[in-house]
This record gives sequence, structure tokens and C-alpha cells, in this order.
Amino acid sequence: MSGVLVDRVRARLVLEPGVPTRAAVAALVREESGGLLGDDDVLQAVRDAVDELAGAGPLEPLLREPGVSDVLVNGPDQVWVDRGGGLERTLVRFPDEDAVRRLAVRLAAAAGRRLDDAAPWVDAGLPDGTRLHAVLPPVSGSGTCLSLRVLRRASLSLADLAARGAFPGTSGDLLQALVAGRRAFLVTGGTGSGKTTLLSALLGLVPSGERLVLCEDAPELVPAHPHVVRLATRPPNVEGVGEVTLRDLVRQALRMRPDRLVVGEVRGAEVTDLLTALNTGHDGGCGTLHANRPAEVPARLEALGVAAGLDRLAVHSQAAAALSAVVHLRRTPSGRRVEEVGVVRRAGDLVVVESGWRADGGSCPGAPLLADLLSAGRG
Repeated sequence: MSGVLVDRVRARLVLEPGVPTRAAVAALVREESGGLLGDDDVLQAVRDAVDELAGAGPLEPLLREPGVSDVLVNGPDQVWVDRGGGLERTLVRFPDEDAVRRLAVRLAAAAGRRLDDAAPWVDAGLPDGTRLHAVLPPVSGSGTCLSLRVLRRASLSLADLAARGAFPGTSGDLLQALVAGRRAFLVTGGTGSGKTTLLSALLGLVPSGERLVLCEDAPELVPAHPHVVRLATRPPNVEGVGEVTLRDLVRQALRMRPDRLVVGEVRGAEVTDLLTALNTGHDGGCGTLHANRPAEVPARLEALGVAAGLDRLAVHSQAAAALSAVVHLRRTPSGRRVEEVGVVRRAGDLVVVESGWRADGGSCPGAPLLADLLSAGRG
């Protein structure tokens, strides 16, 4: 559809309340084109108009592509996409900087947030679950920057992951033993390493008689389990009120009789409530955490806990009593796989994570501890 026709349709639709329906757009397209478009052209025109006015504009086709995890806009002629093999520059272009800004502002409004000179950045979830981050100039020196993270539900089973090479050596058996033994653990790794996908698959191994309560920013975990309760956070509205945080969810989850308490991603003050919960009879709890290596997990927990008001020794003491293991994932050119399984143990007043199993066959000083841990769980 020509830009002139889009402009005419847009001018008509802005006078209508609510999100435009495809039927309404189709009627306007036929009317504005003077009936000169055939059925196929009308369908394409409606798709273009809806993407422009209610979707993500020229980015919408990229977001629809299977396997796309991120769409990044650095400028009108710089659109990048990650299809699972790293960032690739696309041929998608915006007419100008104003078009990028208009899209960012409209997407922010769809998420119930404001984006303007007084509030030059936004971080929010769109109604379809896509994560939006945008920054306006002059904070962004190169023009409006737009980042869209596609949150696809983690629906792969353990067998699917095994077929993709995610469990080298005996790692698959080790993880199944962790779940069966009701050991509390964290799944760690970098962005896009498959933490949520693995955690979802492992939760499918939990006995059907147990109740799972999931606390997430966005509904990504979809374990194959008959008794799942899902809680999701909520951002503040344009007046800055009504926010529901992960910490709020963890506190509510404790009153919902969870057999297994799950936090989709531990990244803030909720770490204190999770560690407390795992120290008060809630065995088998788990979650994900961004970390470069298992050995860095104690420092990461310490940073989050201290920021939430706990002192350093309290964080380490809570972690030592609450957590048993760390499952670390790595994203490689051949796919995502389990790289290491670490054991959490005390070292004086602090805790450390010792390697109990490694995919590369390297030194594993924690191997005896891991064997004892899993043996006790089976017993």
C-alpha cells in the first residue's frame, strides 16, 4: 500500500475510538482507494495498515518470524534482529527519525506508559508479552533507540532438549535427580542461554500431586504439569501507581500453599523473600539468575540481597541454608547446553559454589559433595 494511502487511512482512523479492527481498516482501504484494489491487494493493504497503526509498524514482520528473540532499532536505517545465531542487520528501514519516535511513543502508550521529553525512556511489557525498551534523544545521542524482546513460552520438553544436545554426558540424569530429590537450585547463564526453557522442562518432572506456584515478570514458564498457579507482575500506570513487583508475588505465593515455589528470574529485592521461603520448609524451590559462571552466583546474590537491606553475612547464611545446587547453561554456536553443575557449600561465614560436574571434563572438586547430595535426595 502506498504511503499516501496509509496516510489517508491513518487520518481517518485517528478520529475513531479504540484499536482499529481489520474490518474497519478494510472498509477504509476500499473507500480511500476508490475500489481500485483487488482482494489480494486489499488484504495486504489491511495488514500493512494494522501493522502501522496498531502493531509494530515495519518491525511487525520481524516479530512474527519463528525463532526471532530480539529486534533492535538504532536509527531509521539501522534495524537489527537476533534469530538465535547472533545479531544480523536487516533491510528494514523507517522513513525518518520521526517515524521511529512515533512508533516508540505508540508502543509505550499500548503498555500504559508515557514516553516523551519529560520521561525519555520506558521499560514495559506490551499486551502480547513482548518486552519494550525505548530511549529518546538527547539521552540517546543517535536518535530514538528501540529494543523489543520476544518472549516465547518455553514449551520444549526434556526429551526435546536432549534431542538438541542440551545434556552432554550425565548432566540430564543429574538434573532429574535434583528435581526428584526436592533440592533447591538456580538455573544460571547469560541472556538467551535457555534458562527459562530448561527450568520449564524440569518442572514437568515434578510429581503431579504437588502444587507449583510460579512468580514471573511475563508468563514464559509452561511446565507440563496438572497443578500450576501463575502470578505475574504489573508495571505502574501512567500516574505511577498500581505496580505489583516480584517481591509482592513471592510474599503472596507463600500464602498459597506451594509445594514448589518458582521465581522466573531472580533479579531484585525478591531474592530475600525467596531465600527466606526456602529456609522455612519450602523444599524444591527454584528460579533463574543471570550469572557468567556458577562461582559468581554468591557475589550476585550478595549484591541483590544487600541492595534489598540484608547485610552480607545474612545473605550468605540464608543462601547456604536455602540452596543446594546451581545449573549453568551456555549458548554455543551449535546450540544451548548444560555447561556445569555446581554445589553450594559453606566456606567459613560465606558460601561458595564448587563445580560438581563439567561438560568439558575439567576439575570438579565438588563432585563428592554433588554425589552425596543426590544420594541423600534419593534416600
